[in-house]
Amino acid sequence: MARQKTILFACGTGVATSTAVNVAVTEAMKARGLTFNAMQCKATEVASMADNVDLIVSTTPISASVTVPLVKGLAFLTGIGKDKALDDIEAELRK
Repeated sequence: MARQKTILFACGTGVATSTAVNVAVTEAMKARGLTFNAMQCKATEVASMADNVDLIVSTTPISASVTVPLVKGLAFLTGIGKDKALDDIEAELRK
């Protein structure tokens, strides 16, 4: 059985927006038959946590250079590009 992947949800404070995006992604991936572990943090904490996750979804720009795939989470707030963002997340979870 494949190891369950971990997504890091980041926003400015690590609380409200990252929680909303986490819930939206969790529900959407569940509908697609996928589950994952979730972590949340402030954007400034991403660099120190990136090595422990498989994917980052951030609603704010990340200034640190990370080698983990990054999906822009703003789509979950505006609705613009949301389907593509979900497809990108699904693709990473299925790797």
